[in-house]
Amino acid sequence: MYRRALILITTNNEKVSNKFGNDYSIDFIESEDMMQVLTKSRDYIHSGYKLLTHPSSGSLKPNQTPYKSIILYKTEESIDFENLNLIENSIEIFKKFNKDAQIGTLTEKIKNDFQTVDLSLIEGCLNKYIPIYL
Repeated sequence: MYRRALILITTNNEKVSNKFGNDYSIDFIESEDMMQVLTKSRDYIHSGYKLLTHPSSGSLKPNQTPYKSIILYKTEESIDFENLNLIENSIEIFKKFNKDAQIGTLTEKIKNDFQTVDLSLIEGCLNKYIPIYL
């Protein structure tokens, strides 16, 4: 069971921040650079957090969307090297795909759609794994 008070959402998606900001700790990154979300999440893993969502979740490649939200959980344990490896691999994948990114050419409507997709992924995870009463 996960306690709501120990959950942190790292995101650059304003829709996620607005929807869950009253119920969860949010680290909102004001940037359309997914790399910042990944590196910030890696920093949290170094300080004892564990990933609750995969950093590469969803069916979109990193060069297709500028928005990413990652759910982490604070533990009293030392660094989880499996999680660290997972986030480091996601950063490398991002770097590889980002060479072909066309994020700057996205219209506001498309950006809105990508924010909605990211929000839906996070909503699904929270609804499934985090009981409302904790």
